[in-house]
Amino acid sequence: MNMPLQSINETNPAEMGAMLQQLLSQQRQAYLDDPVPEYAQRVADLRTLSRMVSDNQDAIAQAISDDYGNRSRNETLFCEVYVVLDGIKDTIKKLKKWMRPQRRHAAISAYPSSRNRVIPQPLGVVGIIVPWNFPANLSFAPLTSVFAAGNRAMVKMSENSPRLTALLQRLSSEYFPPEKLSFVADSGGVGPLFSALKFDHLIFTGSTQTGRAVMRSAAENLTPVTLELGGKSPAIVAPDFNLDTAAERILFWKLLNAGQICTTVDYLFLPEDRVESFVDKARARVRKSYPDLQSEDYTSVIDDRSYQRLWETLDDAVAKGATAIDLSNGQGRRDDKLRKFPPHILLNVTADMLVMQREIFGPLLPVMTYRDRQQVVDHVNGGPRPLAIYPFTNDRSVSDFYIQHMISGGVSVNNAVLHVAQHDIPFGGVGESGMGHYHGYEGFITFSKLRPVFYQGPLDPLKLLMPPYGKASKKILDIMIRLAR
Repeated sequence: MNMPLQSINETNPAEMGAMLQQLLSQQRQAYLDDPVPEYAQRVADLRTLSRMVSDNQDAIAQAISDDYGNRSRNETLFCEVYVVLDGIKDTIKKLKKWMRPQRRHAAISAYPSSRNRVIPQPLGVVGIIVPWNFPANLSFAPLTSVFAAGNRAMVKMSENSPRLTALLQRLSSEYFPPEKLSFVADSGGVGPLFSALKFDHLIFTGSTQTGRAVMRSAAENLTPVTLELGGKSPAIVAPDFNLDTAAERILFWKLLNAGQICTTVDYLFLPEDRVESFVDKARARVRKSYPDLQSEDYTSVIDDRSYQRLWETLDDAVAKGATAIDLSNGQGRRDDKLRKFPPHILLNVTADMLVMQREIFGPLLPVMTYRDRQQVVDHVNGGPRPLAIYPFTNDRSVSDFYIQHMISGGVSVNNAVLHVAQHDIPFGGVGESGMGHYHGYEGFITFSKLRPVFYQGPLDPLKLLMPPYGKASKKILDIMIRLAR
């Protein structure tokens, strides 16, 4: 039965929980009826997923823009539609190899004719909790891995994405049966109920604070979780790196989606003598990229609360001694209706400022200076582990130093964010920036049970070790222990 999920928002918590449980039971029964879909079925599901995105890319882009107030169409097509379609294509290309059982060595106690295999099999029903900042990408990228592994999925959308949610609910019913894929709306209150369901795996993307709550709920059912969180990801420009190139790349990612990206550059380390030059180049870059902040190219902040939070963060920094540099060429007037927040660089920042204490999630770029690379390492290692680090240098020994001395979820060298878009490497955080991985092969593994299977051969060497224990069994055991040393 295709449940009217939109009506979840109109019911009380008990009814919400019952409806969600009914949908989960429906998907789990479908899994039990067909627990291991064949390769052809998985490829068919992936191709259907691809068609669902490509056939409706304009409607998806418009719905996301409407939810934002204004979201650049180019940013949606690049960061959400293209990346998803390319990821599905890559997965289909490699899936047959991923599904193949792996041969493993059999221990000597099982010789001579026994064998081991590791067989990847579906977990069952996966829950996906999606944030608002890249709601299509962060729905369909996990779904690619979930379907590749042969699972079914329930996807809970953000309350900040009502138009996209309604669209995906309608589209999913046209492309998939509800026992394969269902989207759940959230106007408030559904999140805790959803994360408390007994899924076979739960993946959450969002804030560290909410991630803790999701993990607590999942722990009640011993549901394994993948948490993709955030944090303060630094970029470090080395003295040898071209400053024009650094400014171009850092400002591109920092202002993409108005800075509302968990993996964006949160703050920047510059050599002391390069700050003024970087600021000039940053101004020129914004002037070239966004001659009019009111245009559709510059994305709005998602809602009033986030918009006000950014102004409060900026005001707090200035009140505590920071120098705020408006990069918008005089366009920095308040526009509470469109919520277009002007990009700023903040100099002379200190640890007591809000901008240095929490993830910014907006177009504010604090700049710190350094004299030697150990200063950078000590600062980053003194806080929670970031989701990414971004060293900019042409000296391999310098980038290696940062990679070896600081741990983070991922790394892009001489650019930012792009490690997330690579299909053949995993994506995930570490410590307070998350746990677990997905994308590509690692995504397939995350949503599979790697099932170890031992096949006993016709000869059973253990018969020689069975009681009653005598001199022969003791002698054989002594030999086995010597061989194991």
